[in-house]
Amino acid sequence: MSPLSDFEIKRYHRQIILPGIGTEGQVKLKESRILVIGAGGLGCPALMYLTTAGVGTIGIVDYDTIDISNIHRQVLYTTGDAGKFKTVVAAQRLLEMNPDCHIITYNTKINRLNIMDIIGGYDVVIDGTDNFPTRYLVSDATEILSIPLVFGAVYQFYGQASVFNYKNGPSYRCLFPEQPKPGEVPSCSSAGVIGVMPGIIGSVQAGEAIKIVTGAGEPLSGKLLQIDMLDFRTEIIKFSCDKNYTTPDTLSEYADQCESPVKSVSPHDLEKEIREGKQVCIYDIRQASEFNRFNIGGVNIKAEELFGKPESLPTDVKIVIVCETGDVSFAVADYLQNNAQISNVFNLEGGIKNWMDTID
Repeated sequence: MSPLSDFEIKRYHRQIILPGIGTEGQVKLKESRILVIGAGGLGCPALMYLTTAGVGTIGIVDYDTIDISNIHRQVLYTTGDAGKFKTVVAAQRLLEMNPDCHIITYNTKINRLNIMDIIGGYDVVIDGTDNFPTRYLVSDATEILSIPLVFGAVYQFYGQASVFNYKNGPSYRCLFPEQPKPGEVPSCSSAGVIGVMPGIIGSVQAGEAIKIVTGAGEPLSGKLLQIDMLDFRTEIIKFSCDKNYTTPDTLSEYADQCESPVKSVSPHDLEKEIREGKQVCIYDIRQASEFNRFNIGGVNIKAEELFGKPESLPTDVKIVIVCETGDVSFAVADYLQNNAQISNVFNLEGGIKNWMDTID
């Protein structure tokens, strides 16, 4: 095990002296790898407390940009951060809190094709997402790989937390077997939430992850914590798997009825439009070195510039956003389409890599 430096012993002294933590527990935190999926209301406080607790490696998965409506509950961000990628800003703030923490960012939309590669190798996964399809995707993937999953959810003045897949304990599907059908739950943005509730539940999630890593206390495995902030009623409901429950062995489809569609164009269709002389405005947001090495034309520009002046974009031609693999450009196209309300923006599916595989 990695020894603690004199500085680390001083930094984490108040934590080290706790029964159940000690020097051994602090070393376990230093050597641990924890992934937080979603850098929003739940993810922000969880990330902050994991970082300051001395977790050695923290992964952050999020493809979204910061909107002014996020800031009342997403406490890592400030008003001046609007339009920036959450992963970028979160990593900067966390490193300011603890420069010794290794932060890995995944600026991508997690899906059934990339989730196994992303979560593999992490000791604990924290679910900070806000929609059912992603929760079920994360649940199935962590259960297949036997990775403990720390769950959290908030709704108005109400919050829940639990731990799944811990030492052969129940999974998310043991508690919630099937994804709700459209119309059975409020839409993703209409229900609202009091800003402090994600802070409470996100902090609980960080605490559960620390307990799992150090072995301190008893995690919320087989238990659902429920908190109603209006009268501060709390309860813990015990649950277990049905005797006929079987662990999934593959990932299925996870359609998101709340997700705003992001328009895209395939390399084949874009190449055809260019070849036929149709007017297309291409914005390539890769690094200049990548653009110079290979490009399909257009303007090499930073994503921040597109966020900063969306009103300056042309409205009479198709705009195509291009990056290396289509992940970052997806986030940019999503923002421009659904936040800036620019309807003529498209994402190049799979980015330059897909273009090179299918066209060149």
